Amino acid sequence: MTAKELISPLIPPLKLSDTGDKALIWMHEFSVAYLPVVSKGKFIGLLNEEDVMDLDDPSEPIRNFELKLPKPFVTEGVHIYEVIKLAAEMKLTIIPVVDKDETYLGVITQESIISAFSQLSSINENGSVIVLELNKSDYSLAALARIVEENNASVFSAYITTHNDTMKVDVTLKINTSDIKEMIASFERHNYKVIGSYQEAEYYDDLKDRFNSLMSYLNI
Repeated sequence: MTAKELISPLIPPLKLSDTGDKALIWMHEFSVAYLPVVSKGKFIGLLNEEDVMDLDDPSEPIRNFELKLPKPFVTEGVHIYEVIKLAAEMKLTIIPVVDKDETYLGVITQESIISAFSQLSSINENGSVIVLELNKSDYSLAALARIVEENNASVFSAYITTHNDTMKVDVTLKINTSDIKEMIASFERHNYKVIGSYQEAEYYDDLKDRFNSLMSYLNI
């Protein structure tokens, strides 16, 4: 899934002729703290709500002010993981997308990212989740999938969380069955450490909590 596929049609860019007042109105209307500024089709930078609030006269056009606008963006062909990385590193609620000539194409919203990531993670599929802790050197998706398949199930998706201060990783497996007791026992017989498991109701309750935490983080 590429950045171009994630562009939201809902948030328009500002022009240099637009006023600070208009920027504030749009920020409030679209519930964002930033808006892209475009000139002659080119992406100029992101205008922050705080920058507008500090203007002497926000009724004047944006071009009248000497603003040093940050210019984070992704190109249209990058993968969603790169989009998520930029959003997390810079704490952005919108991510501008440009082509190879830096012509502005649109923005990706946090809602678009979460929706797309849920598809990649098979969050909308019925099933269960098992979280394993193991050494990086011991990780083999094929070996894990084989244990799942031996218990008459399949892996919908898998992702790894690394620990910066250790050689351990957490592997989260989304499984296409709600009956995982025997599967957990199989993992433990193969000396895998099971640190978490979620069946249907528990999984979605936990997912909801994590979703709310992520939304709070993105709205900093």
